[in-house]
Amino acid sequence: MRGMQLDYVILGMLALRRVSGYDLRRWMEGRGRYLGYGVQLPQIYRRLGALVERGWVEFEVDPRSGRPDAKVYSLTGAGRRALLEWARSPYEPSPRPMDPDFKLRFVFGGQLDPEIAIAVVRTELEYRLEHDGRSAVLEHRRDIEPQIPELDAGWAWEVHTLAHEHGYASTASYIAWLRLTLHRLEAARDRT
Repeated sequence: MRGMQLDYVILGMLALRRVSGYDLRRWMEGRGRYLGYGVQLPQIYRRLGALVERGWVEFEVDPRSGRPDAKVYSLTGAGRRALLEWARSPYEPSPRPMDPDFKLRFVFGGQLDPEIAIAVVRTELEYRLEHDGRSAVLEHRRDIEPQIPELDAGWAWEVHTLAHEHGYASTASYIAWLRLTLHRLEAARDRT
């Protein structure tokens, strides 16, 4: 995970509750694993240190009997402003469907305001419908010109077709989830 992305995971978690670096890692290995990022504990501690230096995060030392003391982090006013600024900034979808950046923006931006969550999902859905909502037709297998004797053109075509169909099916499922999610978010917003 790039540093700035991890920063917003940390700020988003701290908007929910105070946590230690270890708590963050445990969350990322558990419920947070669906964000699609893998982060090691040293990366978390480096980013926490950078956020403290930036003034976005502060900590208190929590003494532990028989164990090393823990630093418990919390969001500062500047960190809150940075999180809100990021969450309210325009979301730009990635050409890659199901990109972890969407999930990050949806979860940690969307948790702050129904309109942010709805806008992010709507933007992602519109982009996917425009760019991924149809299956690109694979070129005819005559385009395969084996360059080694072990490659059979018919077999290679079959494997490439199956991979294409998997990608298309995954993207179609993702688009269906986006539609359902947008509907549920709008309904929940309208009830409140």
